[in-house]
Amino acid sequence: MEDLLLDVKKVTFTEDYIKDIKNILSSAKKQSYKAVNTIMIQAYWLIGYRIVEQEQKGEKRASYGEKIIENLSKELNNEIGSGMSVAHLWNCRQFYLNFQNSEILYTVCRELTWSHLRLIMRLDTEAERNYYINESKQGNWSVRELERNIKTDMFHRVLQNQINTNPIPKKTKESHIKDPYILEFLGIKPEIENTEKDIENAIINHLEKFLLEMGRGFSFVERQMHIKTETQDFYIDLVFYNYILKCFVLIDLKKGTLKHQDIGQMDMYVRMFDKLKKANDDNPTIGIIFCAHKDESIVKYSVLNDSEQIFATKYKTVLPTEEELQIELDKNRRYLNEKYNK
Repeated sequence: MEDLLLDVKKVTFTEDYIKDIKNILSSAKKQSYKAVNTIMIQAYWLIGYRIVEQEQKGEKRASYGEKIIENLSKELNNEIGSGMSVAHLWNCRQFYLNFQNSEILYTVCRELTWSHLRLIMRLDTEAERNYYINESKQGNWSVRELERNIKTDMFHRVLQNQINTNPIPKKTKESHIKDPYILEFLGIKPEIENTEKDIENAIINHLEKFLLEMGRGFSFVERQMHIKTETQDFYIDLVFYNYILKCFVLIDLKKGTLKHQDIGQMDMYVRMFDKLKKANDDNPTIGIIFCAHKDESIVKYSVLNDSEQIFATKYKTVLPTEEELQIELDKNRRYLNEKYNK
């Protein structure tokens, strides 16, 4: 109630008293929902704690734990009605096991819903859970957005570009670039020959979803931006600005396999943009080459290998299958093990 009063005091009233009262009621409903959400998540954590504590008294923990939860569900449903199913109590148990740190609990229960947490707590590692908690809060993700980002393995797509071992990737240039980008929402069928103009048009037609896939901080600037030098005219496919990195981001679309000419072209675009378009208070421009396939040998033996401004990343126009995600996950783990365990 105290939080609600503080919020109401901050409301700037207008001459439209009906609108003001609607705003007051809306604020009250939001605060009430947030308070109930926080209390219930804390309650589920405590239920999980008590179940685990009781399990530890059994000689055979697995079967004993199952019996405890089944009996508890029957008892609770007889007393307080439906709602405490076996599945829900297992979720409470899992929630406690994955979030035993009380500081993390305080953060998640105030800023995320139980529906968010049910998705996050099923992830395998603490690093993954922390990543999706952090991104969900800062990106204000809906449950559907969170589910999609988990399904498309956003954590490992970003981690692939990291240059440090921080469990929650730092906000470097690399942490804003995924590999691959999943663009299934464009509606482009892979079996049909699509031109680069087709892909560009599809991105513009689905710009809001594309910005969500790009990540936090991106805003659209222009398509086919014209850059004129002393002798020639050039057109950059897509230009964005990232207010977190405080820099422009250029995207060049390629429908086929990455070629060394594509890298040279982007290198020229970035240099020209820094010289002709970038303001003094902007950070150096980033260039991303979107390609359907990426030849790692070209990446290894080109300026991409050590460039801090140019990146090449694949795009997929269909959602990857679970098998494809597992292959990508295994590949990323091998890459990280080789990189950090030399």
